[in-house]
Amino acid sequence: MKTTLAYLSLIFLLTACDSKPNFADLCDSNAEICNEFKEDSWCKRERIKVGFSNLEHKLAASDLHKYHQLIAYEDYAQCMVHASKIEHIKLKHKQTMRVDNAIQAQSRIKEISKETMNSNHPHLLYYHWSRYINEESLARFLAQEGSKALDNSRSQYNLATHYTKIDPKKTLTLLYRALQLYQPDQKINQEIFQSIATIFIEKQEVKKAYLWLRILRLHSPENEEVTEKSLNNYVIGYKLNKKLLDKIANITLDKIEAGTFESPKV
Repeated sequence: MKTTLAYLSLIFLLTACDSKPNFADLCDSNAEICNEFKEDSWCKRERIKVGFSNLEHKLAASDLHKYHQLIAYEDYAQCMVHASKIEHIKLKHKQTMRVDNAIQAQSRIKEISKETMNSNHPHLLYYHWSRYINEESLARFLAQEGSKALDNSRSQYNLATHYTKIDPKKTLTLLYRALQLYQPDQKINQEIFQSIATIFIEKQEVKKAYLWLRILRLHSPENEEVTEKSLNNYVIGYKLNKKLLDKIANITLDKIEAGTFESPKV
């Protein structure tokens, strides 16, 4: 019963205020979570993410939630390190405070990393491989290939990154599978689009390369590496049918976002 009530409380917090996280409510009932870092106007989004990942784990401790904590702390630490480099002429203490916050976040990363060293959760196994080059973690991660545990978008993408230099065809299959497994409204990793486009660029399959670059542009218009100018130059340089390819790109992205995308044959 307590667990049910805890989840109901979490759902309320996450859905309050027009489906936006209500951080103020979290702080009212979980002061220790909000008091972890000194208040600052920078990195608010990252700090909120840390807060809710900690609440998630507090209400229902699990290896998956520990993974969410690690990613949240990493994002916050990275943001704070950047913010700490900005000097304040009149408020020098701001810089020191941000350094302290970054150090605190990095300390928590080390702590949670130590706690999860022996975990068999695929996300944590790949985390320990990618962050600490832990060969044993990689071996245990790869041993789960083909199992239900890895049949999710994140794990398929992680597998793809491992096979990138070993087996391009398998890499492409895994990237497509990662897209196929996305559910509606689930945040899509734009690096999947970049990786697919890169494979086709290297294979000199210019139509498919443009198609996935266009999908990336449609999904992430803020991406500075793929601009309208660069895409137009690509079309002109290779004399592509822009209208047709753009139409296919829109249809493909709509299917991915709707959770109806089917992996094409490789």
